[in-house]
Amino acid sequence: MRTGFKRVAGLALSMLVIVLPGGWWLLHGSLPQLEGQVRLPGLSAAVSLSRDANGTVTIDAANESDALRALGYVHAQERYFEMDLMRRSAAGELAALVGPKALEVDKQHRLHRLRARVQQQLPAIAGDKRAQLDAYVAGVNAGLAALRVRPWPYLLLRETPQPWRAEDAPLAAFAMYFDLQGGEDKSALALWRMQPHLPPALHALLAHDGSRWDAPLEGAARGDAVLPGPDAVNLRSLADDHHGRASPEAKGSPGSNNFAVAGTLTHDGRAILADDMHLTLRAPNIWFRARLRYPDPQAPDGRVDVQGVTLPGLPLVIAGSNGHLAWGFTNSYIDSMDWKLEQPCGAPAAQGCAVVTRHRERLDVAHGKPVDFPVDETAWGPVAERQPDGRVLSLRWSARLPGAINLGLSKFAAAGTLEDALSIAQTIGMPTQNLLLADAHGNIVWRLLGPVPQRAASCTQAARVEDPRQEDCPPWSQSARDNPLLRSPAHDRLWTANARVLDGAALAKVGDGGYTLGARQAQIRDDLQARNRFTERDLLDIQLDDRAVLLTPWQHLLQDRAAVDKTPAMQALAQAATRWEGRASTASVSYRIVRGWRLAVHKRIADGLTAPARVALGKDFVMPDLPQLEGIAWPLVTQRPDNLLPRRYASWSALFEDAATEVRDDLQTHGPLPQRTWGERNTAAICHPLAAAIPFAKPWLCMPAEPLAGDGNMPRVTEPSFGASERMVVSPGHEADGYFHMPGGQSGHPLSPFWGAGHEDWVQGKPTPFLPGPARHALRLTPAGV
Repeated sequence: MRTGFKRVAGLALSMLVIVLPGGWWLLHGSLPQLEGQVRLPGLSAAVSLSRDANGTVTIDAANESDALRALGYVHAQERYFEMDLMRRSAAGELAALVGPKALEVDKQHRLHRLRARVQQQLPAIAGDKRAQLDAYVAGVNAGLAALRVRPWPYLLLRETPQPWRAEDAPLAAFAMYFDLQGGEDKSALALWRMQPHLPPALHALLAHDGSRWDAPLEGAARGDAVLPGPDAVNLRSLADDHHGRASPEAKGSPGSNNFAVAGTLTHDGRAILADDMHLTLRAPNIWFRARLRYPDPQAPDGRVDVQGVTLPGLPLVIAGSNGHLAWGFTNSYIDSMDWKLEQPCGAPAAQGCAVVTRHRERLDVAHGKPVDFPVDETAWGPVAERQPDGRVLSLRWSARLPGAINLGLSKFAAAGTLEDALSIAQTIGMPTQNLLLADAHGNIVWRLLGPVPQRAASCTQAARVEDPRQEDCPPWSQSARDNPLLRSPAHDRLWTANARVLDGAALAKVGDGGYTLGARQAQIRDDLQARNRFTERDLLDIQLDDRAVLLTPWQHLLQDRAAVDKTPAMQALAQAATRWEGRASTASVSYRIVRGWRLAVHKRIADGLTAPARVALGKDFVMPDLPQLEGIAWPLVTQRPDNLLPRRYASWSALFEDAATEVRDDLQTHGPLPQRTWGERNTAAICHPLAAAIPFAKPWLCMPAEPLAGDGNMPRVTEPSFGASERMVVSPGHEADGYFHMPGGQSGHPLSPFWGAGHEDWVQGKPTPFLPGPARHALRLTPAGV
């Protein structure tokens, strides 16, 4: 604690020094050069680098390597600190920069030894793009060196930025594996540990894998759970400690929306794609807008013109359009991890035992002593836990296996047809995503993009969840080839939103890694099916849809039960929520109340259903994620069976009133119920990573604390620091008609004209162009000696 306080105090003192007249020069010295001419060694010819009013960069170069060298240069000048955080996060090296507070995260990530793996696999990761990777790395280091003063966060941290290396680009990509897949699989482990302490029917109920809200592209909705009768489960006679651990607030699920319509549904035959990727929001944004133009004999017209979002640290466009194809992603939530309970080999080794190899890792700590961190591994994966009987739990994860990451996505920039893109997709390594493609001829495609575990037939989902011994499940490899796909003309509308997409044999192959509730996906599907003609603006309107479809039945339930039960808290909430706007608008009181009551009811239901396992496991109990809890809760609150009523309540009415009391009392701490709007609760908290360490500087390091429309279970996903990291609507070949939003701005420097640029348009949902605007600044990069 004392070390952390000294660190924060040091940061605050450093900021005070910076804002003094003598320090102001230092802060300005780390601003990028926007105009003039700069020598960039390694270029084959001069490069033009222009910026529009939002800081969107357009690079005109003689070839791909020159374009990527220039991209590396501008990434470093605008975002080096953020790039550094990403590579360090993936490698488990954050504490070396920010101090001991990051040690626990470092330990979680260093367990996977990703830097060592990248160093070993770098030739395969780079493939035939090694020259382009090297050009990008050289550009990054040149851009960093060209700043008169090191980037301002390093002044505060009293650290010197370390050079960028070729292995750091894949590590930046691996940081997205942690964001999108976690790398811990705690929920599956929690369900397995609970199983011996629950009646089979109760465990099956908790594991119900869908709801009436399912909206897959293939197959039907699972429907809400069929509730077990008292002969199978009776909570009234099972143990309950009356101390719940369920979270009262739904957590943001890294994911996204993407959807597309084929040319048969537009006035001129164009296909249109919409994509908004949901992530933790910060200032600056995780993405960096760029347009790259250069000759390429492999491109359809002999020239690449690709625009969209890049990820600083990587030499490629992540999502965007090249005039022939547009592409975007959502997190797939396929099952990418498996536990295995293994018996370590002794001396001599017993048959069937697991050989354990120990690696000694060193965790450096800024201004402190390094920490020794041993990592044990079996052929299955790293040892995450040791059991009292000597056995170990090892975790197999796609991110650790060959093929997890490569630079194959960069080839989309020059792809001319869907078939070109689908051929490239066969070997792309990235966290497995729902890819949507649209082409200039009106066609659309959905495909899983990225590696899929190639499990043996004996490795069924049920066996993996219920018996981590995995005796019949050999270590699996992975492949990105021949993944499931759907396309027009059979499908003229395609949509994904992190919920289940597949069914049957295809679903059995990819598994369930925690699909989100289907309500958001269903709302997008219904929006698409509500009309037969679309424009780009129509798809943007779907992205901004904040109708409270999921909560409308809950508002009716609140009103109905309050009228029947006549309990004080229920009546207070019902009265304040009488006017139902049916939207997550910032001025809505009823939305905030109904949302809070539903979550409070969910919490009590989850606590009640898991109580027997919680009592048996004690301090070792971990509440699993229950993303499909709505499909269990709704039949419970509408049927209200006595056998599934948690023991702490005398009746379902008492549970409803207890939930209402919590919500009422919490809201009233802020003032009268009729004034508690959704916008008061859903207020932007989008800040620079260092803002928490220097609270007095938040006005300069955070976006405005504005109320935000939208929520998690509707297309317009917005929470205070989580939501749409970009919104893109584009038709390839018609980019001038497209739209783009991005919160947090383009630059990582608070004094930059591009700090927060475009953020207000994202907040308001104002239609703004996909293409860069007129150039406001122009920089010429020339080869050395010119």
